[in-house]
Amino acid sequence: MSGFNDLLKVKLASMNKVIDQHKEIVTFISNRGVKKSLDTLRTMIDRSGQGRFYDEFDSLSLTYRNMLRYTIDGVKDPERDKIYINLLKSILSLADNVKQDILSRHSGWHTYWVKHHTEKEQLLSGKTLVETVDDLLFKQELDEWLRNTPESNPDPDSVYARGHKKLIKDLFNHLWITDYYGEAEGTLVGIVRDSGKFKWYEVSQFLSAITISLLRVFQPAKLQALISFCSNTSPSIKGRALVGAILSLHYHDKRMSLYPEATDWLGNLSEDSRFRDQCRMIVLQILRSRETEKLGKKLTEEILPQVAKLQPRMDVKLDLDNIISEALDEDKNPDWSKMFGESEEVFKSFEELTKLQMEGADVYMQAFANLKHFDFFRDFENWFIPFHPDHETVNEIFRDEILSAGTNELAEALFKTPFICNSDKYSLLLNLKYLPPAQKTMMLKVFKMELEGLGQFEDTESATDPDRAFRTTITQYLQDLYRFFKLSPYKKEFEDIFGGQLDVYNSLFYKKYCSSPDSDLSMADYLFSKDFFDDAFDLYGKSLKSDPSNVQLYEKIGYCYQQSGNYSEALKNYQRAELIERRLWTVKKIGLCLRKLGRHEEALEYYMHAADSEPENIHSTIMVAHSYLDLKDYESALKYYFRVEYSQPGNMKIIRPIAWCYFALGRFDESFKYYEQMETTMLTPHDYINMGHLALCMGKKRDATEYYRKSLSGAGNDKESFISAMKYDEYLLLQHGVDQADLPIIIDYVLFLAD
Repeated sequence: MSGFNDLLKVKLASMNKVIDQHKEIVTFISNRGVKKSLDTLRTMIDRSGQGRFYDEFDSLSLTYRNMLRYTIDGVKDPERDKIYINLLKSILSLADNVKQDILSRHSGWHTYWVKHHTEKEQLLSGKTLVETVDDLLFKQELDEWLRNTPESNPDPDSVYARGHKKLIKDLFNHLWITDYYGEAEGTLVGIVRDSGKFKWYEVSQFLSAITISLLRVFQPAKLQALISFCSNTSPSIKGRALVGAILSLHYHDKRMSLYPEATDWLGNLSEDSRFRDQCRMIVLQILRSRETEKLGKKLTEEILPQVAKLQPRMDVKLDLDNIISEALDEDKNPDWSKMFGESEEVFKSFEELTKLQMEGADVYMQAFANLKHFDFFRDFENWFIPFHPDHETVNEIFRDEILSAGTNELAEALFKTPFICNSDKYSLLLNLKYLPPAQKTMMLKVFKMELEGLGQFEDTESATDPDRAFRTTITQYLQDLYRFFKLSPYKKEFEDIFGGQLDVYNSLFYKKYCSSPDSDLSMADYLFSKDFFDDAFDLYGKSLKSDPSNVQLYEKIGYCYQQSGNYSEALKNYQRAELIERRLWTVKKIGLCLRKLGRHEEALEYYMHAADSEPENIHSTIMVAHSYLDLKDYESALKYYFRVEYSQPGNMKIIRPIAWCYFALGRFDESFKYYEQMETTMLTPHDYINMGHLALCMGKKRDATEYYRKSLSGAGNDKESFISAMKYDEYLLLQHGVDQADLPIIIDYVLFLAD
């Protein structure tokens, strides 16, 4: 069994190498590195071994060599630019074909099994090429169905219904597995779009097939097919078509400069301001998908108690950052509160989670991840079918003794709820029949209440949000796609489009048709509020060019740099903001950067200004004390730490720096009294080391080694950290009379005790 798994790993690695080479070629072409692209393409063709690819490659290479020679010789060719662009397109097209050939013959993936199976059926029928709609293998069934579509829903077990189901599956598969659309596919897309014979959810499913096909193999005709549905009045159809187009334009962004006509199709629609707003809604929702894993992790881990990691430096050594509660800490500028509204620390209560849900956050990914094992999800197309009350899965509930009475209400409530995506609705419905009777009864009551509540919700929302249906469609659809690329058994066959940076706002089409100073700033603020600081930084930089005197932009750019640890650049931007308008928040941030950069005297100056301006602010008082501590002015540090102790008498964390200052000043008895106030449960490895230092300086070597040993026995410290801490504090130990020759002996003694 292990040998078989090893073979699978080798095969997967081989396929991944082909995919990576293909990506390299696309990147080379986008950077106009034609020679490099040809070299990599030749390697891929050698892997394929197909003669037709060698012939085409040689032709392209010859064309490029001639172009180079004519250019060097100074030959003027008015068609050169056109030939060059066509050459780049041809190289990409050949690379696409070679990649598909290798994967088709060697991957063993479901995509290519379906493709081979369909081609085999075509071969048996005597039709090996699909050039017109008349050549489609299922043309006869399609014509008959278009003629005889009944007005009402037929019996799901009828011959018609079974034939209809097969036809929809065949149409979906054809649109999905076809590498390049021709006349037949164009006609088929037109029938789907214009005949009025297909249900909205069937059209929606076909749009997903076109999208998956376009992501798999680029072709402008597929993009044009998607965009042709964007004028549809149905939010469910328009939303899916536009999501597919935008995701594809972003995914293939490196090619799009070669196909200006493709972005122009979208540009024709962008003359409508509402259409541009809807594009921005989609881009924003795509960005929200980046939060999904972080949100799931917070829900499963950060709600539970967390243990902070320790580092052997003064801030951590004395737990300086946690002396005051987080509520009193000063991080993001409170002047930005209008941007964030009430969304700060949104994970702290269920009420706030509900608000996230209302915004479109995917809060159910983790909950439903384990409910994708049903046979329903083994059918590729079922990952893309919108939930609707007429689906055959609902009929299974009719057969349940308990659920049957409330099936209509249950299905209707599921259909209407905007907070659960389609994929999860099917998961929930399929799981219901396995619940105990009591839970089934309870669920029926819950769904009845949900249906009543949704009725009121819809009336209110529809009146205030004309895009509500569109917004719900794109939110649920993107969550459906997210589950497909993250959870489906077919995910290995596709690059995870949600796995990258998802900087859709940097795509060519977005810059050309959707970008504006206001929308860019709004997008930056959203990213900033979600702590995507690198992305926000790029957009703030654009905004700054058009508004160079905006204080908040400099502050936010500085904060982005600060969060990435680049305190030098953060300082520059905070200082620029200060030049325009001096605010206390900025003053303290300048102090922070100066302190991080080791410029302690300057940092103290800024913190003193803040403390003088707001004498009751504990944060400013603390930072002045820390600055004096950095400067080893322990007497002055004590004065400010005492102010904190006085204003917060129950704050036990202030004990650490006070005890340390007394120790540093050689006032050992007073230091010892403060350490005595600390409960054993709150002592950290660093506390034990500090207490060991104190005992050592008081001549109590035995006590000192016991404290040092305890520092090693607790979690969060190891031998290397202990040795590092001893080296870091050596200057102070020697200053207080410890014999330098004793230190390595004491360290080794403690290390032996720890073995």
